Amino acid sequence: MKELKSVFSREELTENAVKLLKKIIATPSMSRDEYNVSLIIEGFFNEHQMTVNRFKNNIWATNKHFDAGKPSILLNTHHDTVKPNKAYTLDPFIPVEKDGKLFGLGSNDAGASLVAMAQTFLYFYEAEDLTHNLVIALTAEEEISGLDGIEALFPQLPNVELAIVGEPTKMNLAIAEKGLLVIDGEMTGTPSHAAHPNNDNAIVKCMQDLQNILTFKFPKVSDYLGEVKVTLSVINAGTQHNVVPEKCQFTLDVRVTDEYTNREVFEIIQSQMKSKLTPRSFRLNSSKIDVNHPFVQAGLALGRTTYGSPTSSDQAIIPCTSVKLGVGDSLRSHTADEFVYIDEIREGIDIYIKILEKIL
Repeated sequence: MKELKSVFSREELTENAVKLLKKIIATPSMSRDEYNVSLIIEGFFNEHQMTVNRFKNNIWATNKHFDAGKPSILLNTHHDTVKPNKAYTLDPFIPVEKDGKLFGLGSNDAGASLVAMAQTFLYFYEAEDLTHNLVIALTAEEEISGLDGIEALFPQLPNVELAIVGEPTKMNLAIAEKGLLVIDGEMTGTPSHAAHPNNDNAIVKCMQDLQNILTFKFPKVSDYLGEVKVTLSVINAGTQHNVVPEKCQFTLDVRVTDEYTNREVFEIIQSQMKSKLTPRSFRLNSSKIDVNHPFVQAGLALGRTTYGSPTSSDQAIIPCTSVKLGVGDSLRSHTADEFVYIDEIREGIDIYIKILEKIL
């Protein structure tokens, strides 16, 4: 890589990042309602004379000296948020900087990663003779695994070989991520008056069926992600104390490891249960990157660690090799009075740049 035409200090990049993040926090951007925040992000690119593209509420760009003959590395994170929960004591849409922290909805998940990636992209934008193109995509609907986010945009992106997904990981490398499979189930029985004998009680049969799958052990265990995890998250049956209902309905939340596809896990679960099962989707599969990949090795050389992530992200629908690496702490995501440390943003920019310098 030749010397950059424009050199930004880490302090300048951090100041710019915090300024942008405050604008993003102040602009409500719940899933499917991200247009206004996409304008803020688009304005950042225009302000720095970078060519920017839009597809729906997704904003993306390529480096200035883009070469169609080279593969691309993608910086991707999302600008949508969940709704603020009722436990907030601060206004979720007023950015507050205090004691080295920046408070606000989406500050940690995933605004800090977004602004750190934006500044990193700015840093490399005018670099010449890179080994790869650098592409950035700041996308919508991640929090709801929507169809109009990165999944819709990805076919328009140029020859992506590696995606870096910005989610709170404390800037350590999540080299594997669990997939998500949601299954709706129904057990039927014979309705009757509660005072009479009934050996075909839908609720009792369902409890037995659920106990069977909740204690079931999947044979394959992942080195980084451990076991497939099946959780009963919803159950509904009956409306009156003296009536045995004809059915019992439930929902299973299944976190799938890289040892299985979602479809394989569904078939195993179905083989172990008598209930009628209906998968909502097979699209949110697990992912994994080889620990010997140059990007992972560059991160390890900087003292970062690797781990398997139990939470799902847009990694699940990105159809290429990917790694999750971002600013902040996943434990703060979706919590009241969400915040990120300013120093975390500074560190994030520094680590993104240093890793990319080793492979671009």
